[in-house]
Amino acid sequence: MIPPQEASARRREIEDKLKQEEETLSFIRDSLEKSDQLTKNMVSILSSFESRLMKLENSIIPVHKQTENLQRLQENVEKTLSCLDHVISYYHVASDTEKIIREGPTGRLEEYLGSMAKIQKAVEYFQDNSPDSPELNKVKLLFERGKESLESEFRSLMTRHSKVVSPVLILDLISGDDELEVQEDVALEHLPESVLQDVIRISRWLVEYGRNQDFMNVYYQIRSSQLDRSIKGLKEHFRKSSSSSGVPYSPAIPNKRKDTPTKKPPRRPGRDDMLDVETDAYIHCVSAFVKLAQSEYQLLADIIPEHHQKKTFDSLIQDALDGLMLEGENIVSAARKAIIRHDFSTVLTVFPILRHLKQTKPEFDQVLQGTAASTKNKLPGLITSMETIGAKALEDFADNIKNDPDKEYNMPKDGTVHELTSNAILFLQQLLDFQETAGAMLASQVLGDTYNIPLDPRETSSSATSYSSEFSKRLLSTYICKVLGNLQLNLLSKSKVYEDPALSAIFLHNNYNYILKSLEKSELIQLVAVTQKTAERSYREHIEQQIQTYQRSWLKVTDYIAEKNLPVFQSGVKLRDKERQMIKERFKGFNDGLEELCKIQKAWAIPDTEQRDKIRQAQKNIVKETYGAFLHRFGNVSFTKNPDKYIKYQVEQVGDMIDRLFDTSA
Repeated sequence: MIPPQEASARRREIEDKLKQEEETLSFIRDSLEKSDQLTKNMVSILSSFESRLMKLENSIIPVHKQTENLQRLQENVEKTLSCLDHVISYYHVASDTEKIIREGPTGRLEEYLGSMAKIQKAVEYFQDNSPDSPELNKVKLLFERGKESLESEFRSLMTRHSKVVSPVLILDLISGDDELEVQEDVALEHLPESVLQDVIRISRWLVEYGRNQDFMNVYYQIRSSQLDRSIKGLKEHFRKSSSSSGVPYSPAIPNKRKDTPTKKPPRRPGRDDMLDVETDAYIHCVSAFVKLAQSEYQLLADIIPEHHQKKTFDSLIQDALDGLMLEGENIVSAARKAIIRHDFSTVLTVFPILRHLKQTKPEFDQVLQGTAASTKNKLPGLITSMETIGAKALEDFADNIKNDPDKEYNMPKDGTVHELTSNAILFLQQLLDFQETAGAMLASQVLGDTYNIPLDPRETSSSATSYSSEFSKRLLSTYICKVLGNLQLNLLSKSKVYEDPALSAIFLHNNYNYILKSLEKSELIQLVAVTQKTAERSYREHIEQQIQTYQRSWLKVTDYIAEKNLPVFQSGVKLRDKERQMIKERFKGFNDGLEELCKIQKAWAIPDTEQRDKIRQAQKNIVKETYGAFLHRFGNVSFTKNPDKYIKYQVEQVGDMIDRLFDTSA
């Protein structure tokens, strides 16, 4: 049971809590009422704001749209005004540019091209928008006039600034130096740089905007003339300046290219110095053409559009190339005429030229890449013509050596070397400078069959004119042996013109000896040995044989006093008249024969000192020995009252007389 006091206290506590809760509840109720009121007020405000916002939107949107339309209208007006200004400007182009077009582009190309660009745009506008307007005709006429002025300026610049290349500069260009470590390239400036840039600008404009190709014809005609004149100027330089001391190379570069002939062939019988000059000039003109054509293509590549370059270049080089080819054919024609009149020294002109053409052909082919087939074939055609005429010259020369007539008045009276021999050897020696060329000439005509030389498949290619150097060398060796064989046969025939067999022998000896010594002094002997190993020994045998034949001429002198033909006399026994007469006849026969032979043979000639001394000494030994024995036996025999009449010479005197043989100055 809870005590009353505690119950009363607990009740008061509960009542206090209840009262407190009621107060809290009352506060919450008041707060909710205020919140509801505030919510109602906010809703009312928002509703009012929404209403006002809708009213504002309904008022502003039409204004905004109206403003936007006004802005668009303003922009359209501005664009229209701008277009009007642009269109109006086209109507002023003719008047604004007419003065510049009339005065031309000289000295102000950039400004001029700028005016042409304005005129072109005006033409395009009127063609698109007002094709019937008179303004179109105005600007079109102005454009055509401007284009013509540009074409005229192109021609003028090319004409005024294209200069002939001087011969000295060309010689520097073609005289490269293979020996100097440092070699500055010789550059050609065909046009000043500023002029070149103007020409390039005009060219590009004419191609891109002028739709014109006539300027390319102007270009090649002007440059073609300069190229042709440059080469002709070099040729004229040779004619005026060349002398026997050498070719007029530029002093700027003293050394020459290996493929440029620097060694003059030996002086040829009957050759004119002028002919050598013409040969040198032609060779250098060929080299000049290659170098100048290369330079021309470099210039052309900057000025002419790429797809027109080959055709324009082909046209540009034609005159100069045709001139070279015509001159080459004239050389062939002259060689052909020289062959007819047996002037083979003149034909030798073809050899250095042909050699140079073949050496230069790779550069020629490179320069002519892309040109027409007819252009490319010109040089090979000339080479073929020269090889053909050269081969004919070689064959006709060999035949001429064989068939040269035995004219008595043409024979050397002293039995010295015949002109035919010296000319033949000189011709063969000159071939040494052109071994490959001459061998190729023979090979090109497939002369292997002529000389019975088998054609080894390894020595030939698919081309009939392409043979190995070894095969060509064998062909040339066989040819030289053929010439020497023909010469020997002809000399034998000619020797029969002499009535005196001894003079005939001296003649053959001199010629054979000359041939052998000439072969030995040059590379001819090695070349001959390629196909005839015993040629040298054979000539020595021929020479010795002729010496023996000559020595037999002295038998009619020595036979008078030879031991085998002398009578036998007993010592101490008086000679009978018949015996004395026989001794007198022996002395007289020897004296007369000695005097006669010495008189005759003194006028004969043996040009080779060594051979002359050898023959004299051998003959002197034979005669002195025979005469000495005879004189020893009969010099003290009393066979005459007048011994001086018969014993006219002592042994040493006989030797002295023989020492004066073959010496017209003695």
